[in-house]
Amino acid sequence: MTNAGAWDARDRDTEGRARSARPRDGLGRPLPYGTEGVPRQPEGVVRAPAETVAEAQALLDAGKPFHAHEVFEDAWKSGPEAERTLWRGLAQLAVGLTHAARGNAVGGARLLRRGAQALAEWETGEGEDRPYGIDLAGLARWARELADRVESGDLPVDAADEAPRLRS
Repeated sequence: MTNAGAWDARDRDTEGRARSARPRDGLGRPLPYGTEGVPRQPEGVVRAPAETVAEAQALLDAGKPFHAHEVFEDAWKSGPEAERTLWRGLAQLAVGLTHAARGNAVGGARLLRRGAQALAEWETGEGEDRPYGIDLAGLARWARELADRVESGDLPVDAADEAPRLRS
């Protein structure tokens, strides 16, 4: 098969962008075509901040941090510019938990720390310590502690058992 043939065979959305139609498990890992997977989060959904937090928390509690990351990513991409650091930081925490649950110590710890740093910057930069009721300090502490454990070899983690509380 030529490169052009391989390109043409890729899954595409209605606008021609590459989008994998493969089913995924609860941690977002691709499964073989034809396998029943976990329903994916629709992309590009604009939600109110309270809706974003509630939906992401439900997904985290269900052990689906990859899917929670997609909810946060929608908020980061569709929300006000001033809030991008907040939502991106939360998405990074969810992806960090995803990597830790998959057994990836390096990626998990790196993203957990990056997300904690983004939340710390938001907290000091915006002067808000609990935007939308989100416990920024508690989440940053949770992320750093989990990153330390992951780096020490405590892998894989159980995503549902380790799910953070977004609001305390």
